[in-house]
Amino acid sequence: MIGKLRGKVDAIGESHAIIDVNGVGYEVQLSARTLRNMKQGEEVSLTIDTHVREDAIRLFGFASEVERSWFRTLQTIQGVGSKVALATLGTLSPQDLASAIALQNWAAVEQTPGVGKKLAQRIVAELKDKAPALSVAGLNVPATVNGKAATPPAEASAMAEAISALINLGYNPAQANAAVATALNELGDKAETAGLIRRGLRELAR
Repeated sequence: MIGKLRGKVDAIGESHAIIDVNGVGYEVQLSARTLRNMKQGEEVSLTIDTHVREDAIRLFGFASEVERSWFRTLQTIQGVGSKVALATLGTLSPQDLASAIALQNWAAVEQTPGVGKKLAQRIVAELKDKAPALSVAGLNVPATVNGKAATPPAEASAMAEAISALINLGYNPAQANAAVATALNELGDKAETAGLIRRGLRELAR
């Protein structure tokens, strides 16, 4: 199984890119979000999820391990296959998806092409307890572009750190994730970890 590819972007298609690894071109299916951040000729490092079937081998690429984890987790929901899972990650970043699930904001998930109201509601309901662990898991997993580690968005790190802190204080993951998501909505993307923790604790004290 292929778990990672590092090479140059040889070509970019509508839903895939060809990654040249030492002269061998790998066709990798990517989310719209990842494709938008790619440029032909640049060096990239992608985490890969390999799907083997009788008639084909398909490679799905992701900017980080946490994004691949979300891709796999989404497919545990009835009605969500690889296409819908990839489209969801193209519409929402992992942190945006975690926030939508914590707040049970199915309308945000419904913005994904191919996802209707019922499926969006099922996704946020069934993943409520899994979102916190996935958010925290992504704290120290940087992507690589042009050979350099990309810094995760500040709000993503702050949110994951705040969730981890609340869990360490004894709150269950679902409670911690919901409280921090509410705090982030109120304080904005520039909120720091300490502020998210304080606001999250006030939310949990209600």
